[in-house]
Amino acid sequence: MRRALALATALAVLAAPPLLAKDEESDPLTETVHVVKPGETLGGIAVRAEVPRVLIIEANGLKPPYLIKAGQKLTIPRRRSHTVKEGETTFSIAMEEGVPWKAIAAANGIDPKAEPKTGQVLAIPTIAAASGAPVAPASEAAPTPAPTASETPLPDTKAPRLAWPLKGAVRRGFAPRSERNWHDGIDITARKGEAVRAAAAGKVIFAGQGPKEYGLTVIVYHQGRWTTTYSFLDKITVKNGDQVKQGERIGLAGETGLAKGPELHFEVRRNRQALDPADYLPAQTR
Repeated sequence: MRRALALATALAVLAAPPLLAKDEESDPLTETVHVVKPGETLGGIAVRAEVPRVLIIEANGLKPPYLIKAGQKLTIPRRRSHTVKEGETTFSIAMEEGVPWKAIAAANGIDPKAEPKTGQVLAIPTIAAASGAPVAPASEAAPTPAPTASETPLPDTKAPRLAWPLKGAVRRGFAPRSERNWHDGIDITARKGEAVRAAAAGKVIFAGQGPKEYGLTVIVYHQGRWTTTYSFLDKITVKNGDQVKQGERIGLAGETGLAKGPELHFEVRRNRQALDPADYLPAQTR
């Protein structure tokens, strides 16, 4: 009887799935959220996930010296891909994808100052919600170790509740591209050096010299596929990757680009398409 019991116990142990199988199920290569195990390091998880360490740091808002502990949950940012089209720039790609160019450059191991080449396939990191940028639902975020993997769609959301970036008269309004004299935003008169403020909370995905028509420009990503653009600036007071609150200063009004005087060019975009800001801004109060 004892021998039969011992044999049954041994067979049960042999039949049980090995511990390695459990570990494999939680392999960072296939996860969107990884629970840190004893002895794991951030660098080791990044290697196994095939995701740059810097992107895991950004996705989880980790601070130096970037220590992690057993039981901690880490978001693993998965990547989409973008094939560079003729005429595209770092500015337009960052605006379209809703991800700072610096993060895109890091994900691809390229110089952030280098302009993209037509036909180049770029891995686009999906930054997690912890850093204020888009994250795909877990059911959609398939592992994409190579930049040729299919794109993961970003979630769409309602428009953010916007505030005026500064108070002033609208010198030139919005006009759709179907019209001859189309205009992608509105131009608001200002005093040179007047503070320009974020219309809604979000993450700065571009801060610098835009196309010559725009001059000094800041683009803020909000949620889903919504962005706001602030151009003709005299000075920029934020940098790529900064989290900003609604009403926080992001620059000073100026007359760079095609400005007709001190003013702000302001755009609202959803899925890269320019929309009339007047439809999303409240009535100005005196």
